Amino acid sequence: MAENIPTGAAPRIAVVTTDESVQLAAQEVLASAFHTTLLSSGEQIPPLLAEVSLEAIILDLETAHVSDEATLRLIRQLRADDENLVLLGFTRSHNKTARHQFEHAGISHCFVAPVDFEDVQAVLHSALAERSAEIENRKIREEAQRRNSFCQLIGGSEPMRLVYDAISRLAESNVNVLVRGESGTGKELVSQAIVASGPRKEKPFVSVNCAALPESLIESELFGHEKGAFTDAHESRAGHIESANGGTLFLDEIGTLGLTMQSKLLRVLELHVVQRIGSRNAKKIDFRLIAATNEDLEQAVHAGRFREDLYYRLNVVPIVLPPLRERPGDVAVLLDHFLRMYCAANSVPLKRFDPDALEILEEYHWPGNVRELENVVQRLVIMGSGAVITAKHIPQQILYSSTAKQEALLIPEEGISFDDEIARIELAYLQAALRRTGGKKVAAAALLQINAQKMKYLCRKYGLQG
Repeated sequence: MAENIPTGAAPRIAVVTTDESVQLAAQEVLASAFHTTLLSSGEQIPPLLAEVSLEAIILDLETAHVSDEATLRLIRQLRADDENLVLLGFTRSHNKTARHQFEHAGISHCFVAPVDFEDVQAVLHSALAERSAEIENRKIREEAQRRNSFCQLIGGSEPMRLVYDAISRLAESNVNVLVRGESGTGKELVSQAIVASGPRKEKPFVSVNCAALPESLIESELFGHEKGAFTDAHESRAGHIESANGGTLFLDEIGTLGLTMQSKLLRVLELHVVQRIGSRNAKKIDFRLIAATNEDLEQAVHAGRFREDLYYRLNVVPIVLPPLRERPGDVAVLLDHFLRMYCAANSVPLKRFDPDALEILEEYHWPGNVRELENVVQRLVIMGSGAVITAKHIPQQILYSSTAKQEALLIPEEGISFDDEIARIELAYLQAALRRTGGKKVAAAALLQINAQKMKYLCRKYGLQG
């Protein structure tokens, strides 16, 4: 291992090669601008990285390891360990397929020998500048995400900040919470945020979707059963309520529970005991209940479908989660969040939306809320080709909605007077043309590409003086 240290602060790089002519060229050209360490093998890189932080590595792809496969593994590992590391390579082979393999593994630029190290130096300076800009941009994005998120909830709009404030106030207490909002708004994420911010965060969190449980099984699922309590009860089993002892029980879509189950749940909330089916003994339990619904529970109470006493037990502190269409600015934040998440999850380069596509998605009303937006982004990442997502990639139903909205603005529900609209447009063009030509009708007619007779007729029609 050899080091060349320039005067003053300089980026730290390593050059890996056994080629003495390359080592000499690196010393002559690179060492004057970079803190340069010369290595003779790829196996020397991990020990060096354990001691110092490198900003770039230049690999001799033929001599870094004894085989291409070993070199590819090294590149993938280096890229996985540090996404900011600049990796350059050079090869003596003119085989494009081999070079593409190395580039796909993580080499950002591959030179073909004989290498001009003046070119290497220029590319290195450019790559390091891009690296610094990307690190700074990432810091800005991460800071923006911190400002625009709370636990796993994403969004910085005023309606969401009110939700975050409510969660913070509720987290330390033990009161029952009712989370209300349309389907897909993220009600379970709110419940998880309440738990994560409170004293029960290390305790059990049991989530139950009441709408997904068949009526014949819901009592057994919630309350558990003893062995032999019914035909298929081959062993004793705790229910979801008992499993939440000491922690939190989240009941999603609670409005779908039947009246009988509502009565039994009310008893649990009043007495803090649970009794398995087939058991004579009730167990004392301690849990916090967070319920969620997208139904109008007040209407359900009025209609006799939901017990009024249970409603008041649940609705101690309501949190209303706004639909996405009422969260100004959050669509762009969520698009960026899910784009990064699914590009990383699918190991594809980070994509971006072009301005037209972003405008269409921001104007869409998102009836399925955040869940629909997430699904759309996942589809665009997996199915789309290229680094830029344009309007042509957007699902047809969203494009149709955008077109329909424009049509609704053009022709309101009550309709328009076609003749009046055409007259208004004609008058506007005539006035503009006359202003442009200083009131000269012949010149205005030429500007509007109509003959002088028609111009005179239109001016008389609208009472315009030349």
